[in-house]
Amino acid sequence: MTIARTICLGFLGAILFGAFLLMLPFSVATGTWNDPLVALFTSTSAVCVTGLIVVDTGTAFSNFGQCVILLLIQIGGLGYMTLSTFLMLLIGRRFDLAQKFAIKESFDQPYNQGTRTLIRSIIATTLIGELTGIFLLYIRFGQDFGAKSGLWLSIFHSISAWNNAGFSLFSNSLMGYHNSWIINLVIPALVIFGGIGYEVIIEFYLWLQHRRKRKVRQFSFSLNFTVVTQTTLWLLGLGAIAFLFVEWANISTLAPMDNVTDKVLSAWFQSMTTRTAGFNSIDIGKMTTAGLFVTMGLMFIGASPSGTGGGIKTTTLSILAHCTFSVLRGRNYVTIRRREIPNGTVLKAIAVVFGSATVITIATAVISIDNPDINLIDVLFEVISAFATVGLSTGITASLSTGGKIAIICTMYCGRVGILLLMSALLGDATPQRLNYPEENLLVG
Repeated sequence: MTIARTICLGFLGAILFGAFLLMLPFSVATGTWNDPLVALFTSTSAVCVTGLIVVDTGTAFSNFGQCVILLLIQIGGLGYMTLSTFLMLLIGRRFDLAQKFAIKESFDQPYNQGTRTLIRSIIATTLIGELTGIFLLYIRFGQDFGAKSGLWLSIFHSISAWNNAGFSLFSNSLMGYHNSWIINLVIPALVIFGGIGYEVIIEFYLWLQHRRKRKVRQFSFSLNFTVVTQTTLWLLGLGAIAFLFVEWANISTLAPMDNVTDKVLSAWFQSMTTRTAGFNSIDIGKMTTAGLFVTMGLMFIGASPSGTGGGIKTTTLSILAHCTFSVLRGRNYVTIRRREIPNGTVLKAIAVVFGSATVITIATAVISIDNPDINLIDVLFEVISAFATVGLSTGITASLSTGGKIAIICTMYCGRVGILLLMSALLGDATPQRLNYPEENLLVG
């Protein structure tokens, strides 16, 4: 039982347990047994913090069922190893070496020091973020739905947003709040901070502490912090501009909105939600073809390492972009901000993109064969959304065949555990090579 297999089986166990709970009659609004495929799909989508649904969450499930979904979202957002380690801390058990290495593997850390501090920081950051979101969202939901219903809506949407799950209790997601400033600021803030990675948040907190104490020594941000924040800001800004450009005249999305402010808010929200959030304030199925392609590109990139989102991650994009620049400049090494990136990291980034593209291609082919009446763009959009754990859909999820839904379930699982971790679980730990082979060039390009 390797570390990779432990993590993969942990997620699988959570999915199956959640599916069992969602099948029970008291999880369903009608009080009858739930369809096993619907329960399995919903549980997978919740644990994988995706947000794709085959039934309406707010009407199909009872209060107990919604609580189960919320619990599965929290488990999936924190991660199996984080949650199990936190439970060990609560009962006072000590970590063994395997547990420390598992945490290192989960957060892709180069070392395994300070495991207890890391887990406590993650839990504290999550609680602070979600509680802040609940308080701010209640200002609007409490006004619209009253104290009790408003509080539950605030709790559900805050946890869903922080964990980048995209589940909503509204049938049209957040389309009814496309012009609400508080919703269009609080939800994106929760999504961005939840998906940017705990290490970035902790480092930002340390910088604030440094500034508050007015220390003479200058605070130096890590390369990971710089790359993640800069790439995230660029993607958010360029995405919003792109959506404004391609959807401005679309009579089914931005064109009917009364003023420029509403259009800018909607474009900003759409750019944010492609970072694996899954909420939408416009009708995705009525977007232009160009808008769908922009969305697919941003979804494929996704969030950042050690965050609650999916995709190939912002750091992978940055490494591959600088790798291209290095080739164009005639270099045989990759540098970012005067730091040389190890060849192993570059190879890992290439493997992530290649593996992700392979999974998406296979899933798209399988679903297209089993659902020949559905447009290829809609199928590709659905698959990328599932693999990147985004949850946006053009509206075809419920109409997919049984084989198509199973393919989406497998795709969501692959995207959540990570393609490299999944392959490591299937193939076993790599063995070091003791041979060096002669070099020979190939024609490339």
